[in-house]
Amino acid sequence: MRVLPRALRLAYRRRASARRHGCGRVPLRPPTPPEYAVTSPSPPVPRPAARLAAAVAALALLVYLGALVNGFALDDVGLVADNPLVHHPSGLWRAFAMPYWPPALGGYRLYRPFAVATYTLDWLVAAGHAWWFHAVNVAWHAGSSVAVALLARRWVSEAGGWIAGALFAVHPVHVEAVANVIGRTELMAAMFSILAVWLAVERDRLGASAFAWVLGLLTKETAAVVPGLVAAAWLLDIRRPPRRRIATYLAVWCVIAVIVGLVREVVLRPYSGVPGTAIVFRDQSPLTVRLTAIAALGDVARLLVFPLKLRVDYSPNERTAVTSVGDLRFIAGLVCLVSWAALLWLMWRRHRRIEAFGLAWIGIALTPVANVFFRTGVLVAERTLYLPSAGLALAAGAWFGAWWKGAGTLARQVAAAGVAGAILAGGVRAAMRVPVWKSTNEVYQSIVRDSPRSYAGPMFGGVLAESDGRYADALDAFRRAAQILPTDNRLTLRAAELAYRLGRPALADTLLARIDSTCVHCETFFQAAAINARARGLTTVADSLLRHLAALKTARGR
Repeated sequence: MRVLPRALRLAYRRRASARRHGCGRVPLRPPTPPEYAVTSPSPPVPRPAARLAAAVAALALLVYLGALVNGFALDDVGLVADNPLVHHPSGLWRAFAMPYWPPALGGYRLYRPFAVATYTLDWLVAAGHAWWFHAVNVAWHAGSSVAVALLARRWVSEAGGWIAGALFAVHPVHVEAVANVIGRTELMAAMFSILAVWLAVERDRLGASAFAWVLGLLTKETAAVVPGLVAAAWLLDIRRPPRRRIATYLAVWCVIAVIVGLVREVVLRPYSGVPGTAIVFRDQSPLTVRLTAIAALGDVARLLVFPLKLRVDYSPNERTAVTSVGDLRFIAGLVCLVSWAALLWLMWRRHRRIEAFGLAWIGIALTPVANVFFRTGVLVAERTLYLPSAGLALAAGAWFGAWWKGAGTLARQVAAAGVAGAILAGGVRAAMRVPVWKSTNEVYQSIVRDSPRSYAGPMFGGVLAESDGRYADALDAFRRAAQILPTDNRLTLRAAELAYRLGRPALADTLLARIDSTCVHCETFFQAAAINARARGLTTVADSLLRHLAALKTARGR
């Protein structure tokens, strides 16, 4: 017996029912399947990930819209505005054979060619118009914010992605990195680092992750933490691959580190300049350096969690060396360090893997700039917290996303209002801070205002006064800076040079005598100063310095 399909049987029944009720003949036609039904086209609905990315990017762009009216400030001038390498198309490839700092400015042993290549590309597009450089910086920041948001969304939830992305987009500690052109090294290194971690942990794409890491290393040294971040994720059992795959990753990382290190050494070998250590660490013992570095963690914690007070400068005497474990600054920093470690342990014990990973990210990303294992050129710099703050955003997004799932309606409404207020406050604070980086003079004014005890304020004031031809004002400024930081003989030397230029040789000799009593390698110091003065066209000053050096040698019997 033949069995008819169900749809056809239903059609027969429908026709029989219609005949019984006098509806005439009903065509024997099976109903149209829903998947083939003709419907009017509906507008495409944006995917949640696309909506999240667009909203976070728009938030980042809105906060830093004011950066487009900024000019070149501080190191922007020497590295971009007055750098011949950047002004010629050949800089796109010559940057990979040159140090980051131009040789005329010291040729310090820093290798960041990919960042310099982007400066060259910007110059080709906008030929010295600062607004374009700042627009590119803002675009990099928006991209990093979106990357953080999508990573949190993938690992946590939609709510976690929104929180992480918005927090990273508006965090006020990012202003120095975004609103200052050369802060691009931080933005690019962070973007490539986040991408490398995502490709390794989430996608297991070794080749793509390695390529992103190389780009990060060619942008700034802080990208060296990528293997540590990936390893932390695996240790916390986040998408951990088989052991053989891990061994392959380790082998590739070692090869990349060796190759990049060798290229860096070959390029920088002809240049004698070395990145200086922070002024606060000069002539300090290794123990004092570590005590001071741990004390600085108090500033780091404050800037990450409650960044209301921002500074361009954290130099002496705004921040000074810590020589005792009983110093309250050391105790405060140690409390912050122990609290971070305890919170990380607690999250791990409770199997809150993403929160633990975010906290671990903060510590790992801080390692290159923490001055704990080796000295760096700064004690605290807000721009260096750009990559570590991504870990804070991930941890906050993960915690909030987990809480949101179990919260009631009223609690969600209250929390949403509080988070919106915090995001608004952070965005307003960041936007208000952006104009500080409009020019070198604005930066100088902010240092005087925000760090009144620092020697950097008078020093920058002296530089600006000298460039304007106000030599008497410059002399007074450098003498004030030298009084604040008498151990830095360069300040006293600049004051002596200005005294010679003003026709005050007696004052200049008095200032140089102070250097004689403290310098260790006076001969090298004065010879270098004379060469520098002659290169700037200050022949009289150079001759005076050489005469002083000759008299010093005679007095010391050399």
